[in-house]
Amino acid sequence: MSSRFDICVVGAGPAGAAAALVAARSGRSVCLLERGPFPGSKNMYGGVIYGRILDRLVPEWVDEAPLQRWVTRRCTMIATETQSLTVDYRTSAWGERPYNGATALRPEFDAWFAEKATDAGATLLSSTTATGLRRRPDGAVVGVTTDRPRGDIDADVVIACDGVNSFLAKEAGLYPHDGAEHFTLGVKEVLGFSREEIERRFNVRGRDGVDIEIVGATGGIAGGGFLYTNLDSVAVGLVLHLPALAESGRRPEELIAELKAHPSIVPLVEGGELVEYSAHLIPEGHYEALPEIIHDGLLVAGDAAGLCLTAGIWLEGVNFAIGSGAAAGEAAVSAMARGDVSGAGLEGYRRRLENTFVLADHRKLRRVPQLLMNERVQRAYPELVCRIVEELFTVRNPTPKPGVNRIVRTEIRRAGLKLRDMGRDAWTALRAYG
Repeated sequence: MSSRFDICVVGAGPAGAAAALVAARSGRSVCLLERGPFPGSKNMYGGVIYGRILDRLVPEWVDEAPLQRWVTRRCTMIATETQSLTVDYRTSAWGERPYNGATALRPEFDAWFAEKATDAGATLLSSTTATGLRRRPDGAVVGVTTDRPRGDIDADVVIACDGVNSFLAKEAGLYPHDGAEHFTLGVKEVLGFSREEIERRFNVRGRDGVDIEIVGATGGIAGGGFLYTNLDSVAVGLVLHLPALAESGRRPEELIAELKAHPSIVPLVEGGELVEYSAHLIPEGHYEALPEIIHDGLLVAGDAAGLCLTAGIWLEGVNFAIGSGAAAGEAAVSAMARGDVSGAGLEGYRRRLENTFVLADHRKLRRVPQLLMNERVQRAYPELVCRIVEELFTVRNPTPKPGVNRIVRTEIRRAGLKLRDMGRDAWTALRAYG
């Protein structure tokens, strides 16, 4: 025996909650499935939510959402094993309306956002796993099977927001690029401190917070690090290229321990009480590696659609999940109104994504993931930059100062870098970020 809804959304993370919220507000019957005991219980998350996408969906989010700290200090650290150079930007404007970004704990944020969907009329079914797709003989999706006894669900449209490496999208044949090279592993520790201690260590006050992104200091494995402040805890972790991690034979927790022992990091994290350790796959391919997102009766959004932006300067996920989920909800409602939920009838979803930041940013930055993962960016350039700065500020009296040009040329030669490779990387970065 099955239940009947107009739209079934699988996964109550930010993408699923946004899809369910939009669809329910239109008056459609919506089922929101969550495999955990409550929305957010299964999610690993390190950092920052950028709220502009919420302005339209939940205008009161600034006052209502369970946020930790407003990010008023954004740092990019280039590190070797013993050195670091940090660009440290601070602005009071980000600590005032309309705000730019905030740290959050996903169990709290996801539960709040899913509640907005249920308030709009969606039916939340927790502790329920979608085990497969219900399909007609022609392959069109008409619902999902679940692990509940007699708990199958019929729906005109299924929106798969079931996370990275989506099982539903794979079952529909929408994942042509599912190799390990398109994924990273995010590993994180949450360390508990008093609010006063966090303010002292990070030089902030009140609800102001810090976001530190780190290039280098990953044990020679392609990836990066991060450090975020919550109200009474600090999230520290790494994002590691999956094949490189496997090839290294090292454990992620060893690499986090090394990061925490780095001379620039240890004063910020030592003595913290371990509150949580978690790990999570992250889609980090490129524009051409995104899965198909539309099938007869099926849309794919959020991490399930590979929509996580990892572009060095910009590291964003939740806003892309919310944006794609909202677009999926709108497209499903529109298709149902026209009486056509085939792949062609649901094409409005792609148009919505292409006309917003969701796919526009991915298209613009499609060359960046490959650039960031190359050996020069990961190791040679951090070492080069730190060596240049160290030489620049090392006083060698009575020896005369060598001058910047000489230092740069000497360190480039010492690093064994070729100017043509550096020029190629610079041109790729200019085209991508320009």
